[in-house]
Amino acid sequence: MDRFDDTECERVRRIFAETGLTLSSIAYYENNLHPRQGAAVNAHVRRCVDAAAALGCPTVGTFVGRDPSLPVRDNLKLAEDVFGPLVAYARTNGVEIVIENCVMKSWHPDGYPGNLAYSPELWEWMFTLGLKLNYDPSHLVALGIDPVAALTPYVPNIAHVQAKDTQFLPGKIDRYGFHGPISGEKGWYRFRVPGLGQVDWTRVIDALYEGGYDGVVSVEHEDPVWSGSTDRVQTGLGIAYRTLRPLVHG
Repeated sequence: MDRFDDTECERVRRIFAETGLTLSSIAYYENNLHPRQGAAVNAHVRRCVDAAAALGCPTVGTFVGRDPSLPVRDNLKLAEDVFGPLVAYARTNGVEIVIENCVMKSWHPDGYPGNLAYSPELWEWMFTLGLKLNYDPSHLVALGIDPVAALTPYVPNIAHVQAKDTQFLPGKIDRYGFHGPISGEKGWYRFRVPGLGQVDWTRVIDALYEGGYDGVVSVEHEDPVWSGSTDRVQTGLGIAYRTLRPLVHG
C-alpha cells in the first residue's frame, strides 16, 4: 500500500474488472491508539484512504483500538484527537472510515476489550466522531448481546456488513466463565461461516433491509473447520453463500 502508484492502481482495477468482483472496502485493522505505533498506523490509514479514493472504493475499515496503559475515559479522549483529522481527510476524498465491532481481547494484557467499539454504547460515541460501523454480528453473540436488537437503532450508521457466525462449544463456559480461559486453551465459542453458528441470519438481514441498508454483505471466513486448503475454504464459502443468497436481493 505504501507504493500504490498509478501503475498498481490500474493493475488492481483490471483485476476487479476481469473477475466481475466489487471492492467494497479496503481493510487495515490495526490499533490506531497504540502507545508507540499509533502515529504510523494513523498515517497508513490515510494511505488506505488515498487508495480507496483512487479505486472508487467507498470505505476504509479499521479499529479504534486502545492504549492499555490508560483508563477507558482517557482512551476516548485520545480517540477524539486521532480520528477527527482522519475522518475529515477521508470525507474530503469521498471515503467513509468504518470501524468493526470486534473486541480484540488479544490487544490487552489481561484480555479486556482492546478495541473500544464493541458495544452499542461505544457505537453512539464513535458516531459523534463521524465514524461509521462495519457491523459484524458474530462478536455481539460472543458478548451476550442480541445482534438484531443491537443493530436496529443504528442501521443508518452502518456502512459495511461482515457476515461471520459464532458457535458455542458445549460445556466450555461452565468451566471457563464468560471471560474465557487463562490457560491458553480454546475458549467457549469459535467463529464459523454463516449458517453454522448461533446467528439468526434471516432476522439480521431483515432488520438491515427494514432499516434501509442497501450495501454489501461480505463473508469473513475465519472458520477453523473449513480452513487449511483451497478446497476446504471454497466449501466453507459455499455454505455461507447458500445461507445468505436466499436472503440478499440484487
